[in-house]
Amino acid sequence: MKNILVTFLYITSIVAVYSQNTIGTLLNTDAANNAYTLFAPITSNQTYLINNCGEIINQWNSNFLPGASVYLLENGNLLRTGRITNSEINFGGLGGKIELFDWDGNLLWEYTHSSSTFTQHHDIYPLSNGNILLLSAEIMPLEEAIQAGRSPILLEDGRVFNEQVLEIEPIGTNQANIVWEWNVKDHLIQDLDATKDNFGIIENNPQLLNFNYTNTTGSDENWLHMNSLQYNEDLDQIMLSSRILSEIYVIDHSTTSLEAATALGGDYGKGGDILYRWGNKEAYAKGNTADRTLYGQHYPHWIANGLNDEGKILIYNNGNSTRPYSSVDIIQPLTTTPGNYTYNSTTGYGPLIAESSYTAEINTDFYSVILSSAQRLPNGNTLICEGDSGHFFEINTANEIVWDYVSPDTTLGIATQGDVPFSNLVFRALKFPLDYPAFDNRTLTPMDPIELNPNLDNCNLLSTPEFLLQNIAINIYPNPVIDILNINYKEQIKRLQIFTISGQILVTANNTKTINLQNLTSGLYIIKIETEKGIITKKLIKN
Repeated sequence: MKNILVTFLYITSIVAVYSQNTIGTLLNTDAANNAYTLFAPITSNQTYLINNCGEIINQWNSNFLPGASVYLLENGNLLRTGRITNSEINFGGLGGKIELFDWDGNLLWEYTHSSSTFTQHHDIYPLSNGNILLLSAEIMPLEEAIQAGRSPILLEDGRVFNEQVLEIEPIGTNQANIVWEWNVKDHLIQDLDATKDNFGIIENNPQLLNFNYTNTTGSDENWLHMNSLQYNEDLDQIMLSSRILSEIYVIDHSTTSLEAATALGGDYGKGGDILYRWGNKEAYAKGNTADRTLYGQHYPHWIANGLNDEGKILIYNNGNSTRPYSSVDIIQPLTTTPGNYTYNSTTGYGPLIAESSYTAEINTDFYSVILSSAQRLPNGNTLICEGDSGHFFEINTANEIVWDYVSPDTTLGIATQGDVPFSNLVFRALKFPLDYPAFDNRTLTPMDPIELNPNLDNCNLLSTPEFLLQNIAINIYPNPVIDILNINYKEQIKRLQIFTISGQILVTANNTKTINLQNLTSGLYIIKIETEKGIITKKLIKN
């Protein structure tokens, strides 16, 4: 079963097809935000900028797979992370290299932040002064971790990672100066051993991280797994996301590096201590598992000024085995003045629940355990990247899908139109408006789409609103299935097909809503359901 679950992460949770397309642009309506979408497939050296029809506007090639995040700067340069091998540190989201390309794909600057004791990972953030914030994992040896109060039971790996935020100033073509830093290890608390550092009462110190709290079973050196770093220039604050602890944190960037290692200094007077946290009150002894609001989240960030819900926090809330579906949540922290967060000594940091939350009509149809992002757009729509299936879709304020796209760049190469895509993971997708400064005075002639044998017939009419996903919602049950699989759909099913994860067709049945799968071996499959209104593919587990 373990292999099934691992493979499960790489398969699309649902791909709604409103034309006959199976990859690239599936749906494009007048209600979609007309913009260019930037993304870097996890298993590809390419970074793409596409229009709403999926045609390539620009493309950058690197010698490295993405460390995870990429950014299109206002001057047209591309800032990206690169994944390099580290013999001492290895986990999902590993990077180690940062690259800067110009619009034409020329490498302007590269910097390696990787050694036997540390590595950049997951995210970076370009600051307006030209500097770059980056996430770095640094090895904390066994002796240092024990002295800091880590339980020996949680040190089976013989070490643990200290998470750092570094601000670097690019120098020349391959160098950088570290001009500011913040370290998790300076803001810990533990109630295990009074003879060790950081001893105190957890519930009285929400500004510190409990060094012995874990959501995992047993020891985990990567106890935080920070997966996102974002910045608010107005507040001069940084937002971090811990996937494993299911929490987001806000810290002060206005401090000096010396102040950032203490509880004093900076615009908010608290040094490098946590200013705000949300998602898992159990982590600071203000609740239990029933109070959990985040589940392995990605890309929490402040909604930009000028957009609907500006200043609020938008989060892709991934889900896990106890909550097997994703949501896109918006929260508004309680504050006294901008950047000064309200803390209740009984209930902790608010709000108690998200202000709003998007899920699919059948909630398990929208589910990405890893990766993913959500972005508020200028027209009020929201772009969602369902990362483990390379599936991007845009919803309007009524939660109707108005643009839909599936990345054709897979581990098997570039897919051909008509293929069912597999292993096409994407960390994050972002739309840029047509008037974004990077596009000024540039020739933006659309090229062919990424996929082979593309179909762009009537791109702007690939679907109309009556064909939206919520109106062709199809439920399959039971799933996992032992023998008979049923399809719950009020209209006619034209054809059912069962595929292996490598794309081999095993079963085909016409004009039926039931199918006998007792002869299939246990494993993960894809079911393709063809209707009069389009095609749906879903993942299916056979027991």
